[in-house]
Amino acid sequence: MTALPSNTSAIPDTMTLAQKPLQIESLEAFVFRAPAHPPVQTSFGIMHDRPAVLLRVRDKDGAEGWGEVWCNFPTVGAEHRARLALAYGRPVITSQAWADPRQAWQAMLDRFAVLMLQTGEPGPLHQIAAGIDMAMWDLYARRAGVPAWRALGGESAWDVPVYASGINPTEPEKLALAKRDEGYRAFKLKVGFGAERDATNLRNMRDALGSDAVMMVDANQAWDATEAVAAGHRMEPFNLLWLEEPVRADAPPQTWAALAKDQPLRLAGGENLSSLAQYDDFIDQHGMSVIQPDAGKWGGLSGCIDVARRANAAGKWYCPHWLGAGLGLVASVHLKTAAAGQGFVEVDANPNPLRDMMAAPVMRLHNGCVRLDDAPGLGVVPDLVALKPYAVTLDQSGL
Repeated sequence: MTALPSNTSAIPDTMTLAQKPLQIESLEAFVFRAPAHPPVQTSFGIMHDRPAVLLRVRDKDGAEGWGEVWCNFPTVGAEHRARLALAYGRPVITSQAWADPRQAWQAMLDRFAVLMLQTGEPGPLHQIAAGIDMAMWDLYARRAGVPAWRALGGESAWDVPVYASGINPTEPEKLALAKRDEGYRAFKLKVGFGAERDATNLRNMRDALGSDAVMMVDANQAWDATEAVAAGHRMEPFNLLWLEEPVRADAPPQTWAALAKDQPLRLAGGENLSSLAQYDDFIDQHGMSVIQPDAGKWGGLSGCIDVARRANAAGKWYCPHWLGAGLGLVASVHLKTAAAGQGFVEVDANPNPLRDMMAAPVMRLHNGCVRLDDAPGLGVVPDLVALKPYAVTLDQSGL
């Protein structure tokens, strides 16, 4: 692992003092879809295309910031989340001036609380709040002329380890070798497709990559506790760094503690939690070793930086989850840069032009790591002209 900086600082006082209140004048939503060749397979479903929802906020001076909303499932989820952002997020953030992005994020959660109960859609509403928060941090940092990682309290850029994720269960060794040639040094395989198939894939990947390669597995909530224990023992010989989401995300934290005791692999999870209280419960449990919030699912940068610092303080690994387009990926690297500590950032290994068109200029890989520069904000401005072939027409009224 790379030598890591220590960082527990908050937003620098000079940053805060330099900022005028954030007066958001507009919010726009953009939906894109790119074909998935090959489809992305998980234990619970298959993605036949790669969707993305981007949000742009502008203040009264014309400065802008960009964010991304998680929208992989269901198939129609991207358009729905974009409309939710316009109908419910936009009225909140344009209603007043904000001292900082965190204040606006908390206001959205307060305003959405009853709506979440009424609609039964806490996930999508948390997700639009997260994407808007991401956009506001981009704006906030750009206006201050500093990178988002510094606005979040980061002291310096460093070589952040990344791993090639989402490796499908069909001839996974081929994709793993291709990513190794690109400079990746860690690789995560999808499992949960049956004991024999999982074992064959792990054997083929380990034989192809060699004994020194870092390998992890992700079950995407495929098993109950008994099955997860058996799977952990089956996979132990392959020298895996962690086993991710072996059971349902809503299993109580005590289940994770029992799994840690009854099977040999380090446990990872957290992408499907949706409150700081839930993250605190998991961080406090011995059985949860790798904490993986997704900045487009819950919390944006405001919530995820809190989780990261709490995980670090507890001696856990903060490893941002991301499996979307390029803007959220870059935001995840900013979060890890700001938080420091042990861990990796997830980078989807599957082809996705919506990721590469935005992230490629920033995600320069060297010896399995990425180091951000000092470009203001997230350092990424989506090229809407280049993205036009993938654009989905959307009514910006939000009605």
